[in-house]
Amino acid sequence: MKPASKITTSRQMTRRLIAVLVLAMSGSCLAQNSSSQNAPKESAGQRARRIVLVSIPDRRLAVMEDGNVLAYFPVAVGAEVSPSPTGEFEIVNRVSNPAYYHAGTVMAASEHSPVGTRWIGLNLKGYGIHGTNAPGSIGRAASHGCIRLRNRDVERLFAMLRVGDAVSIRGERDDEIAEVFGGVQVATADVAAETSGQ
Repeated sequence: MKPASKITTSRQMTRRLIAVLVLAMSGSCLAQNSSSQNAPKESAGQRARRIVLVSIPDRRLAVMEDGNVLAYFPVAVGAEVSPSPTGEFEIVNRVSNPAYYHAGTVMAASEHSPVGTRWIGLNLKGYGIHGTNAPGSIGRAASHGCIRLRNRDVERLFAMLRVGDAVSIRGERDDEIAEVFGGVQVATADVAAETSGQ
């Protein structure tokens, strides 16, 4: 049996270690909503401002520059009870291996993190484009409002974007969406699953 003083010292060390871990995780979490720009904007001559165009009905994302599509990605969008915001936004921060936090829960970056391996924060607090620990949700209306990609896709997207790039999230098909995404529609299986409440 350990003497009482050694047990007390052990408990104090454990408490200190927990406090240090909580502080470390809090710093990473705050980076997701920080208004500071953690990646420098490109100077005017280096490249044009890129536009991320998200089509909620198509559940796809396109990266565009000077009117040309550079890449397409399938995405998950907000569920009916927590829809994705629509409108014009700007990228305000980019975080590799972000911590996840929601309603008092903090989870350090890991393969189990709901925000995956990358966070691309928008100028609408709490919303962003990120990876996922649920790749089966891609192509569905399944998120809490954010735009969600497979981790391998969000890592590629992350490398293509900078702070200051524009994000346009559209809730309806219009001429521009039809031109960029063509006639691609949501898969029939996805529609059937959503209408049956699964």
